Amino acid sequence: MESLNAFILLANFVLIPGITYGCQLALGALGVTLIYAILRFSNFAHGEAMSFGTMSVILFTWALQNWGISLGPLPTALLALPVGIIASILLLLATDKVVYRFHRGVKATPVILMIASLGVMFFYNGLIRFIISPKDRNFTDGERFIISAREFKNLTGFEQGLALKMTQGITVIITIICVAALFWFLNKTRTGKSMRAYSDNENLALLSGINPNRVVMITWILVGVLVTIAGTLYGLDKSYKPFTYLQLLLPIFAAAIVGGLGSPLGAIAGGFVIALSEVLVTFAYKRFFGYLLPDEWKMDGLVQLLSTDYKFAVSFTVLVIVLLVRPTGIFKGQTL
Repeated sequence: MESLNAFILLANFVLIPGITYGCQLALGALGVTLIYAILRFSNFAHGEAMSFGTMSVILFTWALQNWGISLGPLPTALLALPVGIIASILLLLATDKVVYRFHRGVKATPVILMIASLGVMFFYNGLIRFIISPKDRNFTDGERFIISAREFKNLTGFEQGLALKMTQGITVIITIICVAALFWFLNKTRTGKSMRAYSDNENLALLSGINPNRVVMITWILVGVLVTIAGTLYGLDKSYKPFTYLQLLLPIFAAAIVGGLGSPLGAIAGGFVIALSEVLVTFAYKRFFGYLLPDEWKMDGLVQLLSTDYKFAVSFTVLVIVLLVRPTGIFKGQTL
């Protein structure tokens, strides 16, 4: 019984939050991977694009709530997602036309494109704060839990309760749908195969008659979908604050690089590796060992390897270790 309580505690505070966070990082890292594989540069404005998409969803969610429209037990933000996705796609396509297309035309190096993305990042940053302000925004409504800790205790009789939040369940389900749809698109559709060919060998793809402008446009559309969904799921699960998404860029890039930059499968794997590493290292294990160890062996401290304030340090520690052992990442990247 005590060992089951220990497992439930670990599932409640490590496994379920880690898997949820891993889904959010995986979707974000997929966007980074698509841009790197197709456009050949690291987009530092990716976190702010997530923030813009989420902001658009929040604004339309508030409008729906004012009109009395909801999804009952589900968050109203799910209804607002298509509007946020459209807003993100329009912003990204406009940015590409104004900024990145010129640099591609003059065959700028990836470093120049990366520096240009830094300028775009600061522009997005100011635009978002001007529109919605830098304050915390909570836009979650509907049912909070699929099952609460109290309900779990009453059903099972265990001392330790297991809680599953509605946003956690939604995150996992939507991530599975998005990943399945993306892999189907890249592997089964003519456009997806064109993108893979362009990623693998740009010159040969152009000789085959593939339209590079169409490939770039589809890439930004896919990125717009991914960043909006990833940002909205993260905001629903935690809360929305513009600066948070700039910080989130760090573990997202770590996830993409750990998995193998340019590999969609690697982006997913890297997201879960980074997320579970952060949660495992920053979790306080006092109660967990309290269930497993005899009373005379119980510990006084929190039994925590690192404070949650240092969770981003975990991302880069994992990144350095993986790159030392396998420089190409878990999965060899660079192409779709």
